[in-house]
Amino acid sequence: MGVNIARVTLHVGLGTFRPVKVENILDHHMHSEFYVVTQEAADMINNTRKNGGRVIAVGTTSTRTLESVALEDGTIPAKSGWTEIFIYPGYKFKAIDCLITNFHLPESTLVMLVSALAGREHVLHAYEVAVQEKYRFFSFGDAMFIK
Repeated sequence: MGVNIARVTLHVGLGTFRPVKVENILDHHMHSEFYVVTQEAADMINNTRKNGGRVIAVGTTSTRTLESVALEDGTIPAKSGWTEIFIYPGYKFKAIDCLITNFHLPESTLVMLVSALAGREHVLHAYEVAVQEKYRFFSFGDAMFIK
């Protein structure tokens, strides 16, 4: 079907799952996490974008990895290192066009990332429907496609 799969790595730390308990989200500290983007993955992503394709991240970890390494023009370099990226509403995505992700806990950094991409109102509505329809939340739950 013309889909390419590029694998990236992020060694997820506690900060990803720790609830945000501060009034000002800028005061929330993310733990450092190690990532790896290989040359093969970077080439595949860059060629996809260059050929008019979309970059669809599968999971918030892939999203955070790609957004950590992306250059301002969205180009992905092959790179490894540490990131403390915290994506919340107002963030301008450079690397991804769409996201497939689970339904996450309220007050989590992950629901903030999803809100940054889809808009808070859309996410709140999706979560309302998910609760009504008894969707499964958390890491092994139902997923949504955000574009």
